[in-house]
Amino acid sequence: MVKKQAPGGELQLLKTHIREKNPERLYVFFGEETFLLEHYLSQLKKILLDSLTESFNYHRFNPETFDLTAFSEAVENLPMMAEATLVQVEDIDLFKMNEGDRERMAAVLSDIPDYCTVVFVYTSCPWKPDKRMKKLWESIEKNGLVVEFAKQDQRDLIAWLTRHFAAHQKRISTELCAYLIDITDGTMTSLLGEIEKICAYSGSDTICKADIDAVTEPVLDAVVFQMTDMLSAGRYDEALLKLRQLLKMQQEPLAILGAVGSHFRRLGAARTLLDNRKNSGDLQKLCGLPDYPARKTMEAARRFSASFCRKANELVLETDYKIKTSYDEPQRLLELLLLSIAREAKNG
Repeated sequence: MVKKQAPGGELQLLKTHIREKNPERLYVFFGEETFLLEHYLSQLKKILLDSLTESFNYHRFNPETFDLTAFSEAVENLPMMAEATLVQVEDIDLFKMNEGDRERMAAVLSDIPDYCTVVFVYTSCPWKPDKRMKKLWESIEKNGLVVEFAKQDQRDLIAWLTRHFAAHQKRISTELCAYLIDITDGTMTSLLGEIEKICAYSGSDTICKADIDAVTEPVLDAVVFQMTDMLSAGRYDEALLKLRQLLKMQQEPLAILGAVGSHFRRLGAARTLLDNRKNSGDLQKLCGLPDYPARKTMEAARRFSASFCRKANELVLETDYKIKTSYDEPQRLLELLLLSIAREAKNG
């Protein structure tokens, strides 16, 4: 089997296989966007299986049920009253098999029958191919398609959100879509749940920010951004309240501190870019940020000096050292950090 090249990448090639109802014999599915992974896996099932014979022709293995001999037999089994079979293997680290099993697996994957499609799915176990194990890696690379389902970019997510809100007879602005993406983890799986909650809560045809804030719990980075905005505006009490809310939610102090440090490092980078007449697009490239957070960070950086950003990062490092050396209670050290940053912000 000759490996094909796809102008739009592996995902685009997978879409072509499904559209033309001509799947490959071997796929590896992995990535952060499990909503898309499950969607395309279900599309493969639709074109390969039918409800009447699925129980005979659909073979599924997980870490508890996987056996190499049983897997090999499932691949070889002829379809019953159908044209194809599907073998799905979930969260099996192929490269941690012993040498003998790796060689057997490589032989099976190099000679999958035309009627069979094998899909290795990674949602709990990471996909980490070890290319030094040449026989196994080459059998996958030459005979299969490895598809990563990464987080979608903001433009695609906004269009997707708009369509899903419309399906609930709700309108939402582009800016609020970007806001919702920013305060969640930005995956379709999470956003789908938020859409359901927001639509159920809202009594209007048009979604407003209050609807989102009423039912959506922001992720850590989003809350830290809000805290920073409050500190820059001199609203220390509100920032302290946000911190205490995070601690009540069982957020680890070091995780909170890490998010604060990451935010101030991005602010420092944004301030440097501003001083060199650069824009949010440059920050996107430098820090790997989507458009909306990049624009927000550049706007926030306008309120701070380069010296403040440096001092804030120094204070974060000092607090990190104190927490790790049990200098004081982590909660108290984080509160003192916010107070110190608030003073530095006031002093410019």
